[in-house]
Amino acid sequence: MTSTMSRPRTGAGERQRDPAETTATATPAATGPVRSWLADWASAWNGFWFAAADPLPLAVIRIATGLILSWSCLVWLLDPEAFFGPRGWLAPGDVWRLNDQPWQWSWFFVADGPNAVRVLGGIALVAAVLLTVGLATPLAAVVSLAALVSAANRAPLNTFGLDDTLGLLLIGLAVGPSGARLSVDSSLAGRGRGAASVRANVALRLIQVHLCVVYFFSGSGKLFGGSWWDGTALWGAAANIQYRTIDLTWTAGLPLFVNAVTLVTLFWEVAYAALIWPRLTRPLFLALAVAVHLGIGLAMGMMEFGLAMITANLAFVSAATWRWLLPALRTSPRHSPRTDLA
Repeated sequence: MTSTMSRPRTGAGERQRDPAETTATATPAATGPVRSWLADWASAWNGFWFAAADPLPLAVIRIATGLILSWSCLVWLLDPEAFFGPRGWLAPGDVWRLNDQPWQWSWFFVADGPNAVRVLGGIALVAAVLLTVGLATPLAAVVSLAALVSAANRAPLNTFGLDDTLGLLLIGLAVGPSGARLSVDSSLAGRGRGAASVRANVALRLIQVHLCVVYFFSGSGKLFGGSWWDGTALWGAAANIQYRTIDLTWTAGLPLFVNAVTLVTLFWEVAYAALIWPRLTRPLFLALAVAVHLGIGLAMGMMEFGLAMITANLAFVSAATWRWLLPALRTSPRHSPRTDLA
C-alpha cells in the first residue's frame, strides 16, 4: 500500500523519467547563457586586440617620440662620459649594487673609454633621427629602444618619468608598423604600405592599456596623500621654488580655485582608465590630459615629460580625426571606418 502511494502515476504509454536524465537535459539550458557570455567576451577580446587598424595614429606618435628621443640623445652627448663612462657620475660597480638586478643589460657597460661611449651615444642619436623621419623604421625603433634601456640601466639616477614614458612608446613603435605612414619608408614603398593591419592595432592597444595602468596607479597613490583630499596638493607644487619655473604663488589668494583644480586633477587621473574609452567622455579626458601635462611642463620645468605624456595620449586619437585635422592626409590610401580604433 505504501509503495503504491509513493509512486507518481503515469499513463499507459508514458515512461517514468529518471531524475538523472532530467538533470542532464536541464544542464544545457542552464549553461547556455554562460557559454553565450564567454563567446561574446572572447569575440570582444579578439576585436579589441586583433582587428586591423589604420597605422596613421602610430605614425604620428612615431614622429613625436622620435623628436623627443633625439633631444634626449643630444643631452646625453653633451657629456657622454659623465653619463655613461667608466669614470662617470655613477661607477659601473655602483650601478649593479644600486639596482640589485643580475639580469640588467646596457651596451654602455662594454664601453671602456670616452670614444666608445661617444660612438654608442652617436648610434642612439642616429637611430632616433631615423625613427623620426621613418627611414629603416623597424630597425631604428628596435635600436632606439635598446639605446633607451641601455641609458636607463647604466645611469639609473638620471632616469625619470620622461625615460619611462619613452620606453612605453618605443615598445609600441617596435611592435607595430610605425613606418607605414608619414615616413620615408612609405614614400619609397608606394601606396600599398599604409594598409590597415593587426600589428598596428596591437601596437596602439599596448600604448593605450599601458597608459591606463600608469594613470590608475599614479592616481591611486595620490589617494593616500592628505593634501589631495583637502585640495591643497597643487599649491604645494606651485610654492616649491626648486621646481618652479612660473611664479604661481598668486593663487594663494584663490583657495577655492586651487581646491577645485586639485580635485579635478585627482578625479581625472583616477577615472582615466575607465572614462577614456567611451566616445562621449574621451574628448574631455584628452583635453584634460593636455592641460595637466602642459601645466606640469610650464609650471614645473618638466616640459619634455609633459610632451612625452601628451604623445602617449595621442594613441586615443583616431585616424579619422587626424585626417580631419590634417587636410593633406585626406588624399591618403583608401581606408574603412572599421579600421579606426574605438
